Amino acid sequence: MTAVEKVEEQLAGLRIARRCVPSEEPAYLLDIDTSTAAQPGSSRFVAVSCSNKSIRVYDRETLHFLREYSGHPGILSGVRFAHVCDSVVFSACSEGTVKCWDVRSAAQKPVQVFSGYPSNVFISFDVSCSDLIVCAGTEKVDKDTFLVFWDARGITDCASTTKEPLGVYSESHNDDITKICFHPIQPNLVVSGSTDGLVNVFDINKDNEDDALISTCNSDSSVSSLGWSGEDYKQVYCMTHDEGFCWWDMAQLDTEEPITLLHVLDVRESVCAENHGLHYLVGGLYHEKAGKLFLIGGTSTGNIHLISCSTDGLSLVGTLCGGHSATVRSFCWSPTDESLLTGGEDAQLLLWKPGAVERSLTKKASLKVSSSVQKRVRVHNTSLKSRKK
Repeated sequence: MTAVEKVEEQLAGLRIARRCVPSEEPAYLLDIDTSTAAQPGSSRFVAVSCSNKSIRVYDRETLHFLREYSGHPGILSGVRFAHVCDSVVFSACSEGTVKCWDVRSAAQKPVQVFSGYPSNVFISFDVSCSDLIVCAGTEKVDKDTFLVFWDARGITDCASTTKEPLGVYSESHNDDITKICFHPIQPNLVVSGSTDGLVNVFDINKDNEDDALISTCNSDSSVSSLGWSGEDYKQVYCMTHDEGFCWWDMAQLDTEEPITLLHVLDVRESVCAENHGLHYLVGGLYHEKAGKLFLIGGTSTGNIHLISCSTDGLSLVGTLCGGHSATVRSFCWSPTDESLLTGGEDAQLLLWKPGAVERSLTKKASLKVSSSVQKRVRVHNTSLKSRKK
């Protein structure tokens, strides 16, 4: 059995190890991140951004609820832990700030606030792998759309101060910037995606935006998710709001070879997921050990499909059933113990591990979130969503 086959077998063999107790106020779980343990054996945290404008923090191993940060004036977009200081978590807010909290503290007040410009409505953000730079993307306001950058150094030293931006990029996208992702090992590289269909790679060490723009790839649709993959993470992939998939090789930029590795207009039609169907994509994960990119998708009833990517096309690796009862909105892959965290519109947070047996005495409750919550949740780009089959 090859390394890839072994990993695919492990992924298909993921089973529920833990299921968190739902909170009193159910909410969609929109994004998940886990901290990296500062010392071996030290506890790790899970942070979840929710549709009720709160961030919830859990213990990584037990999924026990620890605390909640709430009372945000705007909609939260994403959640990210700092890479070096494992207790600091960030989130971007539609009222024009990126905030960070120390999860060891129950204090509701953020330890740092990164403020944007007056008209900024942030809908995406990320933190560089060195924790030096925070970048957030805006909705289009009037004719303007921005990537805003801040210096993130000293976040734990200067409690509750507000930081002004270092500067902005304003020329490379002409619509909402829906996703930002820094390179996993090169802190100067960042990729952004937009509803304008463009996926732009920047080297932020350069003096100006024109010089910083390394490449522009066109997904031909509105970008919903993106990331880095491949050896030394020289590839970029993206998913679109109408369930398309694009995959490019940045290593070919200076060669005569085409940079497009794969372009699938509608993954739902190319991946036959037996009788369950494939209704949507959630995102991608690059498995370093296997040197393989996988996509995670699912059904409206909560089944999770694991899809393998190759230049020949996409293929179904396995389906995780019996966990969620509604659309899965978020996931976080942990390479250290090869486990998967998933969150959904059923308000459940699940931890999946290879060959696990669920440790629970209570029967699984069917957790349907009330329609009032569903109405309050803002789904980005509803016009594209409505065109889905």
